[in-house]
Amino acid sequence: MPKQKIVVLTGAGMSAESGLKTFRDADGLWEGHDVMEVASPQGFARNPELVLEFYNQRRRQLLEVSPNQGHLALAQLEQQFNVSIVTQNVDNLHEQAGSSHVVHLHGELFKVRSIRDENYVLDWKKDLTLGDVDYAGHQLRPHIVWFGEMVPLLETAAEITQQADILIIIGTSMQVYPAASLIHYADHQTPIYFVDPKPTVRASDFGNLTIIQKTAVEGVPPLVEELFSIWP
Repeated sequence: MPKQKIVVLTGAGMSAESGLKTFRDADGLWEGHDVMEVASPQGFARNPELVLEFYNQRRRQLLEVSPNQGHLALAQLEQQFNVSIVTQNVDNLHEQAGSSHVVHLHGELFKVRSIRDENYVLDWKKDLTLGDVDYAGHQLRPHIVWFGEMVPLLETAAEITQQADILIIIGTSMQVYPAASLIHYADHQTPIYFVDPKPTVRASDFGNLTIIQKTAVEGVPPLVEELFSIWP
């Protein structure tokens, strides 16, 4: 008998308790910068040094943190279920925790790519500077989906979500499109668990929706234990 398919959608709240700041603060700034300065093609064209250093700082920070109990609990699900994680996060904490099927909607901090050839992607854990180039001498850039750019893995993520027997949403408002559209690809009878201390949905918004008003560290491990007991 095939394992049941669990699809997990995660956002910034998933990694916040590992010490990674959420996408932007309440004042709309990201580490003191307007997001369009450091997360848009226009910002990169205007001031590439600023953008590269911004992501160098994020990369250095990621090297210093570890997966939290929420990440580790999700990895344990693979013992009993067929699990796919679709994350809006650019860190690799899911992989560090042991999850083996992770789709990064918004790119990956530990990868870079050519500004001319988007298929030329390299693993990269050190600083990226002007003068770091591809095979043809073109500058490398962070392998991050910036504002105004296409989300190339969105269709893949939608196909995965359609397969869900159980859908878990953790640490994301589900208010920012296109990622927010993914919940609508799940079958209307699919059980949905929404783990977030400040949920932006109500139980009446979707059929079969259970809201767990807790952080990832508080809410995910007990949910995993519950799933193990419900679907042995």
